[in-house]
Amino acid sequence: MKRVLLTGASGFIGSQSLPHLIRRGYEVHAITYRNLPGNHNGIHWHRVDLLNSHIVHDVLFEIAPTHLLHFAWYAEPGKYQQAAQNSEWCRAGMTLLRDFAASGGRRAVFAGTCLEYDLSYGYCSEASTPCVPVTPYGASKFALAQMVAGLPPAGVSTAWGRIFHLYGPGEHPSRLVASVIRSLLRNEPAHCTHGHQVRDFTHVSDIASAFVALLDSAVEGIVNVGSGKPVSIRTLVLTIAELIGAPDLVTFGAIATPPNDPPLLIPNSSRIRDQLGWAPRWALSEGLAHTVDWWRTNSVGTNAQA
Repeated sequence: MKRVLLTGASGFIGSQSLPHLIRRGYEVHAITYRNLPGNHNGIHWHRVDLLNSHIVHDVLFEIAPTHLLHFAWYAEPGKYQQAAQNSEWCRAGMTLLRDFAASGGRRAVFAGTCLEYDLSYGYCSEASTPCVPVTPYGASKFALAQMVAGLPPAGVSTAWGRIFHLYGPGEHPSRLVASVIRSLLRNEPAHCTHGHQVRDFTHVSDIASAFVALLDSAVEGIVNVGSGKPVSIRTLVLTIAELIGAPDLVTFGAIATPPNDPPLLIPNSSRIRDQLGWAPRWALSEGLAHTVDWWRTNSVGTNAQA
């Protein structure tokens, strides 16, 4: 029996991982710090504070998972990159891995970030791009990545997926795609930067499927998680506007570009494609249409959960 402990299970990516794990035959033990959902749908839910090492230890030895998929982290938009909590989550991640190994675990996959890289390189490769994080978030993720890769417990196989840019239903309303959609659906202007930045946007369900595929494989080390199909912010926003029928409401250049915002930030996706055999299901235009439809059927004035 494959028994997985999924952290951040009620979050943006974690919640999308649940059906993929079920389809691959896992017994899923889902960790959340929020209230437990009323409908479990075959998922074993546990309300756990992952920053409490004693509780984490007890839960791991009670469940004895064979696999660990770790998404949980402090992620409040506008705050998480500079937050002091990042160092706490770094320590918690290492404690989690240690106790996972001690409880008999065999395979652990952690979620990292493209912000671990030296962003001046633009095109990021696992093997050749140096890591020079400039925020507490990126630095804490990178520190944990080094410990996971450099000091894996005996008998545990590990991988570290570096996430680039994502979007999809349920995204926090202040993030780019969600904020543009919500503004245009309310017939309000969508204020943007110049939009010439080039990024790699992947539907959240595809990000989730990539991590579950990585968990279910023997691939180890750093793996970039992205579609491999770059797009400019301007093209992304205009695609949304055309889907909604409100291109005249988009105002490029209305917002100043953030300091140190790289003009190019995209992954080399050859490893996840060639070694894992993974490819995204959602083309960008289809994924954006799916996301617009989700916001249409959910109150655009209601805050979604990040």
